[in-house]
Amino acid sequence: MITIRDITLRRGVKVVLQKASVVLQPGEKVGLIGRNGAGKSSLFSLLTHRLQADAGDVEIPPRWRVGEVAQDMPETEDGATDFVLQGDIPLMEAQAELAAAEAADDGEAMAHAHVALDEAGAFDAPARAQALLLGLGFKGAELDQPVNSFSGGWRMRLQLARALMCPADLLLLDEPTNHLDLDALVWLEAWLKRFDGLMVVISHDREFLDAICRVIVHLDECTLTRYTGNYSAFEEMRAERLSQASAAFGKQQDRIAHLQKFIDRFKAKASKAKQAQSRVKALARMEKLAPVLTASDFNFEFREPLSLPNPMLSFDRLQCGYGSTQIVGNISRSVLAGQRIGILGANGQGKSTLVKTIAKALAPLGGVMTEGKGLSIGYFAQQELDVLSMDDGPLMHMVRLARDVGPAGREQELRDFLGTFRFTGAMVTQAVGSLSGGEKARLVLAMLVWQRPNLLLMDEPTNHLDLTTREALSIALNEFEGTVMLVSHDRALLREVCDEFWLVTRGGVAPFDGDLDDYQKWLLDVSRALSKGQEPPPVPGNALAAAAQAVAAPAPATKSPQKSAGRDDRKQGAQARSQLANRTRPLRMEVQQIDARLLALSNEQKDLEGQLERGKLPTGGMADIGRRLNHIAAEVTKLEERWLEVQGEIEAINAEA
Repeated sequence: MITIRDITLRRGVKVVLQKASVVLQPGEKVGLIGRNGAGKSSLFSLLTHRLQADAGDVEIPPRWRVGEVAQDMPETEDGATDFVLQGDIPLMEAQAELAAAEAADDGEAMAHAHVALDEAGAFDAPARAQALLLGLGFKGAELDQPVNSFSGGWRMRLQLARALMCPADLLLLDEPTNHLDLDALVWLEAWLKRFDGLMVVISHDREFLDAICRVIVHLDECTLTRYTGNYSAFEEMRAERLSQASAAFGKQQDRIAHLQKFIDRFKAKASKAKQAQSRVKALARMEKLAPVLTASDFNFEFREPLSLPNPMLSFDRLQCGYGSTQIVGNISRSVLAGQRIGILGANGQGKSTLVKTIAKALAPLGGVMTEGKGLSIGYFAQQELDVLSMDDGPLMHMVRLARDVGPAGREQELRDFLGTFRFTGAMVTQAVGSLSGGEKARLVLAMLVWQRPNLLLMDEPTNHLDLTTREALSIALNEFEGTVMLVSHDRALLREVCDEFWLVTRGGVAPFDGDLDDYQKWLLDVSRALSKGQEPPPVPGNALAAAAQAVAAPAPATKSPQKSAGRDDRKQGAQARSQLANRTRPLRMEVQQIDARLLALSNEQKDLEGQLERGKLPTGGMADIGRRLNHIAAEVTKLEERWLEVQGEIEAINAEA
C-alpha cells in the first residue's frame, strides 16, 4: 500500500500540501480531485519521486512498478505499434537481456532471457499493443505509421496507450480523457475496470469518475481527505461534512461570545474574579474551529440574444471537407431556435468538420447553407486556446474583440466584465502565456459571451475546465435562450444540456433516436461484434442506415411521416422554449433596464457622498447634494419594488409553462 504521512510540499513560495496524510490500498481505483492549481499534478510528481517533500514521509513498496502517461509530445519516427510496445518495461528488459546474451554468446543467459520473454508475454505483445491502439480510435492502416505523422492529440493518445501497455502496480493517469472522443472514452472505462493494480486518476469528468472510482481523495486547502465511494457519493458526503462543520463553528462562536460576555462583565469584580479568570483560561484552551471556507462558486450567463431567427440554419445537400476531400455530405436538415443538439460520432467521422463549416472556418464543398436573418454565431473551437496571443493580457484580448468584432465597450466596462470571469486586479494585464489551461478557457468563454450570439457552436469546450467551471457552463447553456450545437466527450454536460442528438458516421448526418445510455450500449455492442469478426448491430432508430442512404441520395432527404415520439417531443420542447422566451423578453428587458439604472444611481450616490466627505463645497452645495441624495433614495426604492414585481411576473409565466 501507499502511505502518505504528514507531508508538507512547497512549489516556490506556494504551499501545496501542509501536514497531509492518506493511505491507498492495492487494487483501489482512486479519483484525485481538487480545483485547478490545487496541486494534484504536484502530488503525482511526489509519488514518482520527481519532487521531494519538504517534510513528512511517502512510503511506496520498493518493488512496485509505476505506470504514468508522459506529458511531453513524443518525437520519433518509430511506428505506432513499436512506440506503444516500448512502454512494456519487463518486455523491453527481457529483450535487452536476450540481445546482451546473444552478443556474449552465453547460452545460459539466453535461456534465462527466453524465460523472461515468455513471462513478459512477448508472443502476444504486438497484438495487445494494437488492441490498445484500436480501442483508442486508431485505424488499422495507422498501426505502423510513424509517430511524427500524427497530430498532437493523437500523439497524446499514443502516450496513453504506452502507459496502459506497462504491467504496473501503480497507474497514474492525469486527465486521460482530454484527447478522447466518446467512443474511445467508453472503451477506456471498460479497460480500466479490468485493471487490477492501484490506480490514481486526475479527472474533471464526473461520469468517468463515477464509472471507474470507488475512492475519492479531495485535495483542498493543502490537505488530503479520503472518501469511500464514487464522485456522486463524495459530493453528498462533503456537503454533509461542510454542513456539520458550519454548525459546529456556529455553536462555538456562540459559546465564545457567552464566555467573553461573562469575562467583560465580571472580571473587575472581586467576588467574581476567580470565575472570570477560569473562563479566560477556558477561552484560551478552546481549540478554535475555522470557519467553513470553500472555493467560491463560479457562475456566468450568456447575454440575451438580440434576435432569435427561426429557423437558424437550413442545409440543402451540404457537403463538408478539406480542399477537394469530402468528409461528410448530403446534409439536408434544419436548425431551429431553442434547439439543444448533441453531435455524436467517432473521431475522424467529421464532427469538427461539420461544426467548422457552420462556423465558416471552412468553406462548404457543395450544397447550400441558408442562414436565418440576424444569425450571430459564437464558436468555441478545440484549438481556440492555441490562437490566443500569449504575450497579451485578457484585457487586451477584450479590447481587440470589442473594437474588431463588437459590441463596443469602454475599458472600465471590459474590466468589470472580466471580473465576472475571475480576472481581477493585475490578472487583466497578465500575459496569457502564463495563465493555466483553465484560466485560458475562461477567457475564451468570456470572449464568447461578450459577442451575444444566438447560435452557440461548442467543440470540446470542457478540455481544460475543472468541475466547478464545467457545472457553471452547464447551467449557463441551459439558461441560454438561443440554440446550442455541442460536440463533447463530457457525458454529464451532454446529458444536462442536449435534448436531441445527431450522429455523424459513414460520411453522413442523421438523427440518433436514443439517449447517451443507448449510444454507449451500441458502441460496446459494436466493439464486441468487431472483435468477433461479426457484422456490427444497427444504430437505434436505424440512424446508421439513414446516414448511409443520405450519402448516396441524389436529392435532399425527405422527412419521414413516421417520426419517433422522442424526436417530436424534443422539437416541441425547442419550440416551447422559443415561445417562452418571446413571452418573457419584454419583462427581462425591463429588468435589465432597471439593473442598469440602479447601477447608475449607485455610482452617482457614491460620487455625491465622496464630495460630502471631501468638503469645501460652494454655498448651498451641501443642501443641493442632500436633496439629490433623497431623490436617489426614493427612486431606488421605487425601482426595487418594480424589479420585484417584474421578477414575480416572469416566475409566474415560467410556472405556467
